Amino acid sequence: MFDKLQSEEARYEDLTARLGTTEVQSDANEYRKHAKALAELEPLVERFREYKSVAQELAQAEELLAGGDPDMRELAREEVKSLAAQRDALIADLKILLIPKDPNDEKDVVLEIRAGTGGDEAALFAAELFRMYTKFAERNGWRIEVMSSNDTGVGGVKEVIATIEGRGVYSKLKYESGVHRVQRVPATEASGRVHTSTVTVAVLPEAEEVDVQINDKDLRIDTFCSSGPGGQSVNTTYSAVRITHLPTGVVVSQQDEKSQIKNRAKAMKVLRARLYEMELRKQQEAIAKDRRSQVGTGERSEKIRTYNFKENRITDHRVNFTSHQLTNVLNGDLTEVLDHVITHYQSEKLRDATAVS
Repeated sequence: MFDKLQSEEARYEDLTARLGTTEVQSDANEYRKHAKALAELEPLVERFREYKSVAQELAQAEELLAGGDPDMRELAREEVKSLAAQRDALIADLKILLIPKDPNDEKDVVLEIRAGTGGDEAALFAAELFRMYTKFAERNGWRIEVMSSNDTGVGGVKEVIATIEGRGVYSKLKYESGVHRVQRVPATEASGRVHTSTVTVAVLPEAEEVDVQINDKDLRIDTFCSSGPGGQSVNTTYSAVRITHLPTGVVVSQQDEKSQIKNRAKAMKVLRARLYEMELRKQQEAIAKDRRSQVGTGERSEKIRTYNFKENRITDHRVNFTSHQLTNVLNGDLTEVLDHVITHYQSEKLRDATAVS
């Protein structure tokens, strides 16, 4: 491990030196590439240097502990205990930082939320989940744009698709894919009986054209009149677009824009993200075909979380984490929940990496 850390520190110093050269500074693409690589290495190198400093202090304290002065030995004993704890914590952090990064972590995402079982109650909760992610995005300074939305007319949504853009969006939200279950008394329930409904969430890393090659001959593109509110263009112009990817059967429809060109561009963005995710899932299954949990991607078919309104409780079933701050979570305070989930999957990756090595 320490050979690897020293190698990464040397690479960091080399990148720093290169970034200062006129050759790199005069080439915008090279400068951007070097600056990005430097930024990715910086947390690891800073922590490694902190470790080396603590290790040096610990060695000095151990020398004092081995000395002959009783008073100094007592002081040194406490310092050794404290510094050893710091060292062990830093080693744990370094092991996590050495885990190979998910290449998609810095990507923007396509967020898809769909009402599952539960009728209007599921649709209402789908709208609340979308509001939760919108508030969380705002807290992080991310930009969110609705691509399409199928409203129920009573404050709920059957389906909403949106893009979220910002730094490290996928790294934070990638474990949100799955079935989210809500338990509460619907406003229309006269007897006060608790109902259980479900909503499915999919978080797809946004794919660029270089990530997914789509041949025009593999697409069937249909145009039709938009439906729903929208003024004179609704039901009068063929602005809505439906794209079918023939090899996979994936269908994407888009009608929110008045322009057919804009609707087609949005539909292609969603299509690329879905095809990219399908390829990622194939790769993951090939790597771990005997493990159905798909570490690191989340399994969309499994129930991952329960939101219980009566107890103001949220429980993540994958990591056995429970909090009674449901109201705050639904207002976008997702940090504590996500931290527990991310730490869990990082630990699994670390255990797998250790087993392989």
